[in-house]
Amino acid sequence: MKYSFDIVGVSSILHFFNHQHQSSENLESQGVEYVGSHICSLDAVLESVEPVLPKWGWNKDEVVTTVIKFWMNNSETINYWKSRLTDAGTNNLLVARVADTKALRAELDSLLNKE
Repeated sequence: MKYSFDIVGVSSILHFFNHQHQSSENLESQGVEYVGSHICSLDAVLESVEPVLPKWGWNKDEVVTTVIKFWMNNSETINYWKSRLTDAGTNNLLVARVADTKALRAELDSLLNKE
């Protein structure tokens, strides 16, 4: 199985919690998880990803490798989001998406096909 990881933005804690609650009821988003962290660091992001691994039966080593590769190859993106998180203040989270690539493809296809 292949995995995808990307930082998608900064969100207020309340908005993120609301999104998580809605997505838990949505069957279309199976295999796609959004995680939040108060800190923009590799350790903090890995810590936020760890609880979702058992939920989908994902391979921990492969997911961790995917996150680390993203972190090593996207320093400009990481610095950008780190600045945005700092600017947003303490009531906000860095939001990232980790997904099984097949599930992510299905979610994106469903979004494009909705009218």
